[in-house]
Order: sequence, then C-alpha cells, then structure tokens
Amino acid sequence: MTINVNEKAPEFSLKDQYKNDINLSDLKGKKVILSWHPLAFTSVCTDQMRSLERNYDRIQEKGDTMVIGLSIDPFPAKQKWADILCIENVKIASDFFPYGEVTKAYGLFNEENGASQRANVIIDEEGKVKWVKVYEPSELPDIEEVIENL
Repeated sequence: MTINVNEKAPEFSLKDQYKNDINLSDLKGKKVILSWHPLAFTSVCTDQMRSLERNYDRIQEKGDTMVIGLSIDPFPAKQKWADILCIENVKIASDFFPYGEVTKAYGLFNEENGASQRANVIIDEEGKVKWVKVYEPSELPDIEEVIENL
C-alpha cells in the first residue's frame, strides 16, 4: 500500500551518484522530493530526471529542498546514467541492495515487474509526507504540479 499524506516518512539510507550518503534523518529542516522512476536509461525516466535538474533553481525558490531521483537499478548504472545526463544538482540514488527496501517501505514496489512505480513523494521539513502522486509508467510527471505542491 502506497504511503499516505501526513504519515511519518520511513527512514532510509542510500548513496548518491557521487557515493555520498543520503540519510533522511540528516535532512530534517529541509523539504525532500523523492522522485521514483522505474528504470534508468529509458526515455520517460530520462526526461523525468532532466526535468528535475532543469528546474532545480525553481524548486529551491520554494525553500531548501533535497531532490532525489531513485530506482532499483544498481549503483554503477545510476552513476553512469547521471554522468551521461549531466545531472549535478539532483541526487541520483540506487535502491538496489537490499533489493528495493526503500521503495517497498514507501509502498511503491511493483511486484509484477520487479521495479519501482513512477511516483513523486514530497516530505516536509518535519519528516512527514506532504504529497504523493503515482503515475502510469509511460506518464512524465508534470514538474509544475510537483513545484506547486512543495
């Protein structure tokens, strides 16, 4: 079951494309956008991450916000993909091991295909879920809607 608005966001620890630790507990006082995409190197997922990167400054205008793109792809793939896309501001994280643990905690694991759903989750400065939207796999999230809900 997908996480609900006003629930405490489940703690997680992931590594970004630069091998830096990302711990939700360290982000208290910041907003967090968790932007799940099913698979790196696919067209809609690529457009989703590029949109977040292109709009990073606009996102920051709404308050100090950590933007994290994540999927269950292995770390080396995520690192290479971020390099190819020239992603510098958005953190690109791998939820590969233990396989999909964070994705499952947020109720966004697709059991049928073994990948995450496409979704955006916004966490407020106190660590509570402020907004959740799950998309069809072929649907590009509307960045205006994401920014509006910060």
